[in-house]
Amino acid sequence: MSSPPPPAAAVPADDAVELGTARGRWVVLATVLASGVAFLDATAVNVALPTIGAELGASLAALQWTVNGYTLTLAALILLGGALGDRYGRRRVFVIGVVWFALASLLCGLAQDTAQLVAARALQGVGGALLTPGSLAILQASFRPQDRARAIGLWSALGGIAGLVGPFVGGFLVDAVSWRWVFGVNVPLAAAVAVVAVRHVPESRDPDAHGRFDVLGSITGAVALGGVTYALIAAGDDPGTAAVWTSAAIGVAAAAAFVVRERRAAAPMLPLGVFADRQFTGANLSTLAVYGALGGFSFFLVLQLQTVLGYGATLAGAASLPPSILLTLLSARAGALAQRIGPRLPMTVGPLVAATGLAWLSAVDAGSGYWSAVFPGSVLFGLGMALLVAPLTATVLAAAPDHLAGVASGVNNAVARAAGLLAVAALPVAVGLSAGGELGATDFSAGYQRALLICAGLMVAGAGTAWATIRNDVLHD
Repeated sequence: MSSPPPPAAAVPADDAVELGTARGRWVVLATVLASGVAFLDATAVNVALPTIGAELGASLAALQWTVNGYTLTLAALILLGGALGDRYGRRRVFVIGVVWFALASLLCGLAQDTAQLVAARALQGVGGALLTPGSLAILQASFRPQDRARAIGLWSALGGIAGLVGPFVGGFLVDAVSWRWVFGVNVPLAAAVAVVAVRHVPESRDPDAHGRFDVLGSITGAVALGGVTYALIAAGDDPGTAAVWTSAAIGVAAAAAFVVRERRAAAPMLPLGVFADRQFTGANLSTLAVYGALGGFSFFLVLQLQTVLGYGATLAGAASLPPSILLTLLSARAGALAQRIGPRLPMTVGPLVAATGLAWLSAVDAGSGYWSAVFPGSVLFGLGMALLVAPLTATVLAAAPDHLAGVASGVNNAVARAAGLLAVAALPVAVGLSAGGELGATDFSAGYQRALLICAGLMVAGAGTAWATIRNDVLHD
């Protein structure tokens, strides 16, 4: 999920970029391409999972880690990535992230077994944590104040195209060439981004950024997410093993250490005081539920379509297009609606509509037709998400003090990533799928139905949280 950036220390006025100029177009191109590559990769990989599993002999647990290896390091380091850009230069850290992402993508494409693939995916997440916060911060800092809103709007519109084409392109590459090219295509795109950024993007940094980085906070946060994720995935084989309980204990202890560290640190990565606002906390709890459902839906649907319904990768990718199309077309209107009537109702109704779509999709099984079963549920899910996402993002930023807008945006992004991470780790265990076994159509189909119903329940929980905590005047305070 993408949020508007905080007010950033801009480049000098005489070096500020004008949107309608050639340089302005180059800056937009660099940021759009970089964010698009990361987003395209994230959406395309899901479509490739069954083929990866067949070629590498991967178990369900290995496929979970193929998704979560990336999400884990991205979620754990995204706040630190933003802070590094503020301190050492947003363009510099952005370019490092782009090059890092490209090299890690190359390693993913060359992986000979699942252990190598998961390790390379974790390295990809580090690159993503460096380039993702830099994209929006560069736009905010580089353009003239009167051009920033339009530049960010253009970035959002063009970046949404990656979400549209990602699953389809990924499926096409899997069917026409190899799953390895889902990663390989990132390399030339990233090279183009690096060249454009070095030549055309002005450098900017925050002159007030000083002091030590909260490295200990980043480490304890990563260990907490990693320990809990490992425990949940490993529990799919035998929840009573020492490895499961040990990793769970390490994760919980690291989470407690993270909270203690953030309370005591002079410059914490996550100032816990921001959660004193009831609406900010409520919006992030709603995010946790809603994006957990989204992560579970994205993981399970493409596997069901290919493993049980026999879709090819290209068709499975195309079948997931309706939600992305609706998000792209309707998000701006949903944001305007929330501005006019308040965000409480859209943030409540949106998840309920999405939950209805997930309940519909839970019935998709062998022999189900696309137009009668998959398409209606996907449309309902997409309508619900389109109604929700923009009001949710606006509420998170509006509920935080202006000087903490950057923290608010980063926290909400991290919460969304962590929600998807935990959902992909926990749902297979919750629905009784064996983590060590290969995918079988009959067993997986039963687990898929239960997983989608759980995701629908998470959407309802997100709706209830929003109704209980969000005020309609938050966007006008």
